[in-house]
Amino acid sequence: MPPLRRRGGSANRRDGALDLLLPGLPGAVATTAKAQGEGQGQVTEPAGLPEGFAVGHWSDPEGLTGCSVVIPPPGTRGGIWVQGGGPGTRESDTLSPLSRSKEATAVLLTGGSAFGLAAADGVARWLEQHELGYWTPFGLVPLVPSAVIYDLGTGDPAARPGPEEGYAACEHAQGGVPERGAVGVGTGATVAKVLGRERGSPGGFGYAAIRTGAGETVAAVAAVNAAGDVLAEDGSLLVGPVGDDGEMVRGAEHLVALEHAPQYKAAPEGNTTLACVCTDAALSKTECTVVARAATAGIARAVDPTFTPVDGDIAFCLASGEGEIREYGSMQVGVAAATVVAAAIRDAVRQA
Repeated sequence: MPPLRRRGGSANRRDGALDLLLPGLPGAVATTAKAQGEGQGQVTEPAGLPEGFAVGHWSDPEGLTGCSVVIPPPGTRGGIWVQGGGPGTRESDTLSPLSRSKEATAVLLTGGSAFGLAAADGVARWLEQHELGYWTPFGLVPLVPSAVIYDLGTGDPAARPGPEEGYAACEHAQGGVPERGAVGVGTGATVAKVLGRERGSPGGFGYAAIRTGAGETVAAVAAVNAAGDVLAEDGSLLVGPVGDDGEMVRGAEHLVALEHAPQYKAAPEGNTTLACVCTDAALSKTECTVVARAATAGIARAVDPTFTPVDGDIAFCLASGEGEIREYGSMQVGVAAATVVAAAIRDAVRQA
């Protein structure tokens, strides 16, 4: 099989995005539509991150790895839900509703497998220099919950994000619509590996956003490095493994039909879809966990099979809103979170 190839150039990635925000939904937000060309309809670019949120990337296009950081406003609450069988994390317990800490200073999504968690040291150093962190009597302590994808089999396995790379991602962080595609943590991501890594396709970093009827923005970033296929809005294949005839097949159907354990040339070990929901809704720390759990439904809508023993799927939720917590607010935001997570996953492979 030929090596994995990126689909199209940067211009094609921008023009090929399809309705990332599902603009037909009530309350969906988007900027001015851009025409693809005569007879091809229109596409929309998503709205930016909620106010005060920033996303930055560091990318290694030669080693095929990278990291991405989400920096929310000070005092933002956070939650996490781990759904996959092979996660790799750091400081994730600080997001537990039972932990004393009340905030997440940043969230790091990184390549390099467990080695890449070292990038969180650089993120923490940058945050300390900018006087951001959890208050203690003897100084601010940045809390940087982190999660990894396994991209060692894509490029140079010795190329991994470290402290300097995590610091660089923070230096590049900005608001608005994040850069998407083969960037940051998505640089070496791959998907559709049920038939083996050699039959897969590039994954990437995606983004989507929506506004609720209450006026709250719910956005999501996703690092898509799944073993499973990526499905379109109608359930059809966006990306699936390449069969013997050169055509895409459905990985889940192949797994169900197996009579014996598959004999892989390159086993699909070490996969993950990571999502981080960013909202300006007023949510408690416990409600952030509820929303993070709901957000994993978006992974299941867009990735099949998902939550497997060889996937480390994780969803984070960051909520910056102040004021009274609305009744049923977490339910509404959770439903929106699942929608934008699914859209962000599809965006990642469309931009790749």
